[in-house]
Amino acid sequence: MTETADDLSAPLGQDKPRRKRRLRLPFTAMQLLAVLLGLFLLTFAGFAIFNKDPLGGEPMTRIAIRDNGADKATAEKPAAPQDSKHESKEAPKQAAPGEQKTVTMIDGSTGARHDVVIGGGGAEKSEAAAASAPPPVMAGIDPKLLEKSRYGMIPAVSGDLKPFNVYAADADRAKAAKMPVVAIVIGGLGVGAAKTLDAIMKLPAAVTLAFTPYGADPGKLAERARAQRHEIFLQIPMEPYDFPDNDPGPQTLLTSLSADQNMDRLHWHLSRMQGYAGIANFMGARFIATEPAMQPIIREAAKRGLGFFDDGSSPRSIASQAAASQAMPFGRGDIAIDVVPTPAEIDRALNKLESAARERGIAVGTASALPVSIDRIGAWTKTLGDRGILLVPLTTAMLKSKSS
Repeated sequence: MTETADDLSAPLGQDKPRRKRRLRLPFTAMQLLAVLLGLFLLTFAGFAIFNKDPLGGEPMTRIAIRDNGADKATAEKPAAPQDSKHESKEAPKQAAPGEQKTVTMIDGSTGARHDVVIGGGGAEKSEAAAASAPPPVMAGIDPKLLEKSRYGMIPAVSGDLKPFNVYAADADRAKAAKMPVVAIVIGGLGVGAAKTLDAIMKLPAAVTLAFTPYGADPGKLAERARAQRHEIFLQIPMEPYDFPDNDPGPQTLLTSLSADQNMDRLHWHLSRMQGYAGIANFMGARFIATEPAMQPIIREAAKRGLGFFDDGSSPRSIASQAAASQAMPFGRGDIAIDVVPTPAEIDRALNKLESAARERGIAVGTASALPVSIDRIGAWTKTLGDRGILLVPLTTAMLKSKSS
C-alpha cells in the first residue's frame, strides 16, 4: 500500500495530524443583514399602510379653542418650528374688535377638518364683560354708600350718611365719655381663613378687626365678622423704609409713584370689600411719613366718609396732622401687644395698655391674630370691666379722642 508524503514524514510512534474541518453556516453575514433589512422595511411599510395618521408622524401639539363661546373644541396641528425666525402658518392672528375670522383646524388623529369662528363678540366679549362686572355687594351694606369705580364698588358719602358713622359698631358712648376706655385692633386678617375665623369667633364684639385686601375672598370673611357685630377697618399696604426687600404686597402705595397712580391703587384696595368704617396703614413707615404722598390719600379717604387709623409703627407719621386738616376721625395705636408673642409678654403689654387708659382716658392696642394673642386678649377682656375700664370699638375711641 502506498503512503502519502505526510505519512512518511510523520515521526514514529505519533498519530497522524488531523485536518481541521470548517464550520459551514446556512447564511453568510451579508445574507443575514439583507434578511434583517427586509424585515425592517416590511414592518415600516405595514405601519405606514395601517396607521391612520394623515400627517405621517409629524410632531403634534394640542390647543383648546372656544367655538363662539360654546364648549371647548380640542384640535391638533403641526408643532411650530423652534426657530424664532419662523412662525406657524396655522396660528390665527388675534381678531380686531368686532372682526370675525374663520380658522380651519385639522384633527391629527382622524384627519377631519372643521371651521372655527373666532372674535366678533363671542367668548372674548363675554369673558371681558364678566371681568368688568363688579363683585356682589356684601350683606348689610347700604347701596347709597357705594360708588362704582373701574375695579368695583368703593365707599361714598350720601347726604349726611358716611361709612364711618353707618358701619361703626354699637357702643354705649355716654358711658364711654365718663370712664377710661380701651380699644383693641386685630390686624392682618383676611389672609389665612383659620386665624381670621378664630379672631372673629373668639374675641368680644367690641374688638375691632382690620383686614388686608389680600386673600382668596377677604370680602366673605369681612361679612362674617360684621355678622358677629365686629366693626371692620381696611388696611392699605404702604411703602416701608426697606422696600422692596420688605414688600407689603401687590398694589402697594409708593412714594415714587405719582398721586394719580397711588389713587388708582387705593381704589383697587377700596373695592376689595365693603362695610368698613375706615382705613389703616399696613406697614408703610416711609409712606405715612412722606407728606406729598400721604396728603392725597387722607383727602380721598375723608371725601369718602372714612376714618383713618395709624397703627403707631412710624414715629415720623404725619397722618394725625393730615387728618386734622380734613376734620376726619382719627386714631393712633399706643401699644403693640404681641411684639414678643409669649403669654407673659402679652400680659405685660396689656397691663401697660390698662395703665395708659387710666392716665389719659383712652388707650388703643394693636395685635395680630396669633393663637396666643387671641387667647390672652380674650382672657384679659373678661375682667376688664371689673377693674373700671370699658372695652370699646375703635370708632368709639376715635370719637372720644376728637371730642376731648
